[in-house]
Amino acid sequence: MLDRTPLHILHAGNAASSQDPSSSDGRDAELLDSYSRSVTAVVDRVGPAVVRVEPQVAGSPSGMGSGVFISPDGLLLTNSHVMQGMRDAKLIGADGRPIEARVIGDDPDTDLALLRADGTGLPFASLGDSKLLKRGQIAIAIGNPLGFESTVTAGVVSALGRSLRAKSGRLIDDVIQTDAALNPGNSGGPLVSTAGTVIGINTAVIMGAQGICFAVASNTANFVVTELIRHGRVRRASIGIAGQTIPLPRRVAYAVGRSMTSAVAVAAVEPDSPAARAGLEQGDVLISLDGDAVGGVDDLVRLLNGDRIERAIDVTILRRGEIRTLTVTPVERRPSARPA
Repeated sequence: MLDRTPLHILHAGNAASSQDPSSSDGRDAELLDSYSRSVTAVVDRVGPAVVRVEPQVAGSPSGMGSGVFISPDGLLLTNSHVMQGMRDAKLIGADGRPIEARVIGDDPDTDLALLRADGTGLPFASLGDSKLLKRGQIAIAIGNPLGFESTVTAGVVSALGRSLRAKSGRLIDDVIQTDAALNPGNSGGPLVSTAGTVIGINTAVIMGAQGICFAVASNTANFVVTELIRHGRVRRASIGIAGQTIPLPRRVAYAVGRSMTSAVAVAAVEPDSPAARAGLEQGDVLISLDGDAVGGVDDLVRLLNGDRIERAIDVTILRRGEIRTLTVTPVERRPSARPA
């Protein structure tokens, strides 16, 4: 009796698989069809808004990337590194029709560039809310990798909240990691959700790795687009110092009530800068800015955003063993300025 039972169960399972349409094989096929329908629907909807971007030098192409229209009147997002500082581009859509475009704003610190193309009623895709993303949800990349037009790859959102260093040296925060395959030429193209909204702008791959690719989150892109339209640049604050990250003694962190192991030492203070006027000196150690901990130079750069321009803020420092608080009023950072 004991020997027959497993055989009976196995036989019943085989019979159900071959005869019952609601078997696991049938369910697998149904799920696959649903997945395919989701991807193809997104591609049909967003694909026409994706173009090849060819930066132009004296009327000749210099490099290639991808881009996506985000409005029907020709606003297009791509990567700053795709444009390479150039002002003009030729866009080639899925129908092969060339469209002239010009850069209206470039932000190397987030690796984003905003262009305006000639034309109206253009196909476009909407920027979604990247705060709503969850690990494991489907992510679809559309672009022109290695010159292969209108290529589609699909994967998942592998991780959220990554940081990626731009060519300018500044960290891009809130970067999306995905395993949707990206290759040179995908840069500037959209990463899309199954809802058909752009959740990121594809920007980088780790060479030699498989399935580790990155996109600038759509909320970051939305902020940059707004700034570029309003000001022609992304406004960021500066207090006029150069600094370096150093270890912070535990006793000092305890004294200021913070669990931090590092801070920023002031290496230089620009003359007649906000820092100089506030009394900051070379050798001071910055512990907090406007109530936020400063654990390194990257923290300081991130905290000095446009909202703090021309607004008096408190800076907590350590000077010769004494904790002090100074008040500094940041100014707008010049695009070429390197100090914080």
